[in-house]
Amino acid sequence: MKALILAAGLGTRLHPITNSIPKALVAVDGKPLLQHALEHLKQYGIHDVIINVHHFPAQIISFLKKHRNFHMEIAISDESDELLETGGGLQKASWFFQDGEPFLVRNVDVLSNLNVEKLLKSHEERAGLGTLVVRDRPSSRYLLFDDTMQLFGWENRKTGERINCREGSELFPGAFSGIQILSPEIFPLITERGKFSLIELYLRLAANQAIHGYLDYDSYWKDVGKLT
Repeated sequence: MKALILAAGLGTRLHPITNSIPKALVAVDGKPLLQHALEHLKQYGIHDVIINVHHFPAQIISFLKKHRNFHMEIAISDESDELLETGGGLQKASWFFQDGEPFLVRNVDVLSNLNVEKLLKSHEERAGLGTLVVRDRPSSRYLLFDDTMQLFGWENRKTGERINCREGSELFPGAFSGIQILSPEIFPLITERGKFSLIELYLRLAANQAIHGYLDYDSYWKDVGKLT
């Protein structure tokens, strides 16, 4: 299985640290976030990885070169000219995923020891376009699922905004973890261009396609994309 690490963000929530370094190289427990992400993937036999970059891209490339790509096959998706957000970043990197196999996408700014083998098994058993890792945790924004964990919508509890992509009587909230497995069949269905988010894409596709949640109860997970 291959993977995409989303590392192009400006890291504005980590200012002033990211005024001089990219978010991917912010150190946590003595290691840059990017190294944590790569080591997590490598633990599950994922050695082919593409990383999108925008903010101080040369620093990321230099870091990888210094560490010999951590003995992995790493490609760079260069968004130096324009930051494409998560959905646009996936679309730009689509050339990397032409082997017909499911692939993993994860944010660089989350720490997790999620069992990728279990996630992949769940994805393959459900045979959908995507399997999104969610947790039962406090958040202002939630994805909404039915009792089979089919994606039905999204809500922002701070603003009251709600998007329903299907009608359901009783829906359950799950806070997105920034980790997902996607099937390559998703690429021909992407009609968006330029900048767009993955969540927007999933909500549009979920009206007619199978996109599921994977409720993660037992792994360690932490969003380190902001100073706390």
